[in-house]
Amino acid sequence: QLQLVESGGGLVQPGGSLRLSCAASGLAFEYYAIGWFRQAPGKEREAVSCISSKGAITNYADSVKGRLTLSRDNAKNTVYLQMNSLKTEDTAVYYCAADNICSDLPYRYDDWGQGTQVTVSS
Repeated sequence: QLQLVESGGGLVQPGGSLRLSCAASGLAFEYYAIGWFRQAPGKEREAVSCISSKGAITNYADSVKGRLTLSRDNAKNTVYLQMNSLKTEDTAVYYCAADNICSDLPYRYDDWGQGTQVTVSS
């Protein structure tokens, strides 16, 4: 089981950038895939991106392809989500979650962070 803590959220203007981090504590971080989800007010939680345990495979939602880049540093037990060209519709609470393999389904993930707020507004 992993404990996950997100950071890096904030207020940014449209077109701006943020880098979110997901720091993990616990054993065997390098064996877990890490997914990022987001949830806007009144909307369901949706998958944003996922990276496999060794970082060889990354998946992105169509809405963020070309703007977001996911990477991981297993030596630091941390996953990074670089977000560029942000849009107002990217506004949401962003969560990271851990599971054995990547999935777009939130219920597949057992371990979740508390979330970090991203607000894109002028």
